[in-house]
Amino acid sequence: MIHRTHRFHGYNSLRFVYKNGKTVRCPNSALKFVHNPRRKTYRVAVVVSRKVHKSAVVRNRIRRRMFEAIRAISPQINGSYDMVFTVFSDQLATMEYGELAASIASQLQKAGIIATLPTSSSENML
Repeated sequence: MIHRTHRFHGYNSLRFVYKNGKTVRCPNSALKFVHNPRRKTYRVAVVVSRKVHKSAVVRNRIRRRMFEAIRAISPQINGSYDMVFTVFSDQLATMEYGELAASIASQLQKAGIIATLPTSSSENML
């Protein structure tokens, strides 16, 4: 799980990001982000609506999996950003972890929050 200092929630906290942020989309989720110079580190929220899945268990599973994927990528995050991931599909609950992490990393790359990830030498040979 991601550390408490890197999480935020609540409508008033998210309002600044929703009002001033830029959006990067992928088929299953969207990333809304804004640079926050008042902070020293990044903050992340994951929003999973009841429309995504009726069960709170599944919605929380999606949240936990996304937080874990973000935690794994966190050393590469440059700067203090406020980020809100909005989930559109319940497929993230059953998606392979590697595919989920790659999806989140590609969104963060498109946003310019992380540098491009190095590819392994076996991929370069193909």
